[in-house]
Amino acid sequence: MTDELEYYILSHIDPEPAWLHRLYRRANIALVHGRMASGHLQGRLLKMLVELTGAKRVLELGTFFGYSALCMAEGVGEGGVVDTVEVNDELEDFIRREALTLPYGDRVHLHIGDGVEVMRGLKDEYDLIFIDADKRRYREYYEEAVRLVRPGGLIVADNTLWDGHVVEAAYDRDAQTLGVKEFNDAVAADVRVERVILPVRDGLTLVRRKQSAVMER
Repeated sequence: MTDELEYYILSHIDPEPAWLHRLYRRANIALVHGRMASGHLQGRLLKMLVELTGAKRVLELGTFFGYSALCMAEGVGEGGVVDTVEVNDELEDFIRREALTLPYGDRVHLHIGDGVEVMRGLKDEYDLIFIDADKRRYREYYEEAVRLVRPGGLIVADNTLWDGHVVEAAYDRDAQTLGVKEFNDAVAADVRVERVILPVRDGLTLVRRKQSAVMER
């Protein structure tokens, strides 16, 4: 992906809302690693996936500063809800002040805490679950996500190519790479779901729970 090709792509898709662009810029000034957020292309894709699936209840693991949560909140429409979970409590003030005050922020419910623990406390089904948190725990998030997503619902996992490290032997002892590879292997072998990996940015895996999925493995 060259800068020229990326510019071409972004100039031929739906524009990034100005309020989201301002949030992205503020986060890059105020926070470390602000560029890790979903950004223009992935944000518009997440919004479209929410709309295409008709999702009204969305769960996100890994809020960061709220960019992707707002994109999905835009897609759920009136009456829809995005529950988003962030483990880093130092981000809470920024999220509530800078993100949740923006358009569609009233549709976002922020949970501060460990992702797996929060998920285990949830009982309702979700239409779409977006995983973009600690790569070392992707397999744990996935097992809880399959439990929580409705039959026919969608699980979306980010960073599943992990900068290409999933096929590089030099990273075989890296904990985050191993976490991503374990997740990828588990999804590939899971008879309860259908799956596809999109080479978008750092790899985006779409996992659809089958309508007749047997939950016991």
